[in-house]
Amino acid sequence: MDVAVSQEAKTKPAAVDYQTEPSRYKHWRLSFDPPVATLTMDVAEDGGIRPGYKLKLNSYDLGVDIELHDALERIRFEHPEIRSVVFSSAKNRIFCSGANIYMLGLSSHAWKVNFCKFTNETRIGIEDASRYSGLKFLAACNGTTAGGGYELALACDEIILVDDRSSAVSLPELPLLGVLPGTGGLTRLTDKRKVRKDLADMFCTNQDGVRGQRAKDWGLVDEIVKPQQFAEHVKQRALKLAESSDRPVDAKGVPLAPLKKIADHAGLHYEYVDVQCNRSGRTATITVRAPEGSSEQTVETALEAGAHWWPLQMARELDDAILSLRTNELELGLWVMKTAGSPEAVLAIDKLLLSRQDNWFVREVLGRMRRTFARLEVASRSLYAIAEPGSCFAGSLLELALAADRIYMRDSEESASGTTITLSEMNFGPLPMANHLSRLAARFYEDQAHIAWLRGQIAKKLSPREALEAGLVTAAPDDLDWEDEIRQAMESRAAQSPDALTGLEANLRFGPKETPETRIFGRLSAWQNWIFIRPNAVGPSGALKVYGTGAPVKFDWEKV
Repeated sequence: MDVAVSQEAKTKPAAVDYQTEPSRYKHWRLSFDPPVATLTMDVAEDGGIRPGYKLKLNSYDLGVDIELHDALERIRFEHPEIRSVVFSSAKNRIFCSGANIYMLGLSSHAWKVNFCKFTNETRIGIEDASRYSGLKFLAACNGTTAGGGYELALACDEIILVDDRSSAVSLPELPLLGVLPGTGGLTRLTDKRKVRKDLADMFCTNQDGVRGQRAKDWGLVDEIVKPQQFAEHVKQRALKLAESSDRPVDAKGVPLAPLKKIADHAGLHYEYVDVQCNRSGRTATITVRAPEGSSEQTVETALEAGAHWWPLQMARELDDAILSLRTNELELGLWVMKTAGSPEAVLAIDKLLLSRQDNWFVREVLGRMRRTFARLEVASRSLYAIAEPGSCFAGSLLELALAADRIYMRDSEESASGTTITLSEMNFGPLPMANHLSRLAARFYEDQAHIAWLRGQIAKKLSPREALEAGLVTAAPDDLDWEDEIRQAMESRAAQSPDALTGLEANLRFGPKETPETRIFGRLSAWQNWIFIRPNAVGPSGALKVYGTGAPVKFDWEKV
């Protein structure tokens, strides 16, 4: 038996670790000249996160994006004096050639899907920082800007392309690889930059892209600048963008200390988040703990705690757990969300978060929570929430339950305090989903009368019967039925098709309202996932498989 485990360990890829810091970066250089920061892409060809390919021409893989995600978080928290960010490239005549094609060709379907999802979440993080944090982003495209590289530029507030007669922007995935243009790239082209659909059609089916004045005329870039003036123009434009920011000029940053995590066969263990893996049952139980006590919360105490302030540390731990499970535990299809601790403590922190959004640090912590919770709905896992005596589904932690596909609440007589859930103002908008709605608004299809009634229940400890009548929980079994009902619900879910469940969940979670984010994670990702398993893309003679080999592509010409 020991030999079998040893053999498995030799063949199973190492788990992906999403934690890093600037001294470990292989692919990015981060520099500061307040109020501007520069993120310079200089991808190490031999620095792939998996063996078997070289990251040539500033192409990227998951490891490159993990560093980018970390750099963006550090700018937000550690450098409040930064007001605009420039993306540049250290490569001559190359900005970024997009996702590494050979990596995609070698990867499993699950790896491709998770890679594309994390890439899009990182790009959305850039747009989130522009919308909520006062950070403005400028893409200084000094050369070839293709595929995912152009998608990175599209996530920025402005795009400047060097006008050197050869540098172009392109989304060449369809003609070259037989797949969708960057998934999120196509959505940003239409929804964000409003490129006319006939021009977008020409652009996305031309592998050479568009350069110069035509790129500006079509709305693909904002400015074209001659090489001699390029660097100075970028500098002045970045300074101009910084003028529109409301970030402080003299605040002290908050260092993001490394998370303390223990990963073992049983799961993942942090200070406030614990994950227990049941591989035979294909479930992961994620328990989020509230802080102890309910001492007075002030901006001063929050800044003193820094990265260890509960809402920030909890959000960072939960985010790491979500990403780790999503990438490393593919067969754990049902995540069970639980909470523990003091509801009063959570409500006190909610009150500060809501009342002091004028403070840069409080605003950034709220944003970290918003982005972390939004990962749950796009995790392509079933989500159940379990509320029992001792649970802490209150205020911001109630969002974990509202994100779930079902909420079970135990109607228990064993505990003197019973099981309760508690609403706070945090549940009515500050932590929106990808559809830009609060989870309550999405749950009740924006029924304003019912939502107004729920506001009247803020701070009340709702019993299982009251929560059920309010529509806040799915079922409230009593002690006699509890164990059997939960067991049957989990076993039946685990026995159903993960493909069909993923499609069901994606359609039910966001409701009828569509945004660029839901189009990226819902409509387009579904099409991309389908295309990724079709022979025209990944068959023996599919475009993605034969790229670079010189062999001809063989398509199935039935267009159905």
